Amino acid sequence: MALLKTRKNIYDNFIEKVKNRIKKLKIGDPLLEETDIGPLAKENFSKELDVLVQSSIQKGAKCLLGGKMKDAFYEPTLLVDVNLNMDVFTCETFGPVFCVSKISSAEEAIDIANNSEYGLGGSLWTKNIEKAKVIATQIETGAVFINDMTKSDPRLPFGGVKKSGYGIELSKYGIREFVNMKTIAIK
Repeated sequence: MALLKTRKNIYDNFIEKVKNRIKKLKIGDPLLEETDIGPLAKENFSKELDVLVQSSIQKGAKCLLGGKMKDAFYEPTLLVDVNLNMDVFTCETFGPVFCVSKISSAEEAIDIANNSEYGLGGSLWTKNIEKAKVIATQIETGAVFINDMTKSDPRLPFGGVKKSGYGIELSKYGIREFVNMKTIAIK
């Protein structure tokens, strides 16, 4: 008898894999090679991040890992069942917080992603690369990574849309941000 993977099984399996990966991350001195997660730039940033995480938990997000700070360090955190009414969904966290929302269709995912006032980057995770390419073109962000985390790479243009910034950096396109062009028109 063959067992078909249901959407619930896919969600649960994904959460379990993410949880296991996050558990392996080592917090510590960023100058040490074995460190995966260093401190945030200032202790105040950890406090601001903690406010977002704790208020989201109070609104129903489930914290499966982390959710604690010590000085400028914030534990790698996994929040599930995150929705549009939670601060971690509507604000940029800029910290080691992984949020997961359960959706029922690609259309719902696109609508939710585009409902944000931010648009730096996003990730799509799927085995169907062709479908992911179509979805990626419909998401309003500066970058979409398929089966990878959002990150910068000097070879690729990087920048956001909406409240996530203006213009781009990196790559041959980003260098043009620093070039002054002069137009002389003669009639």
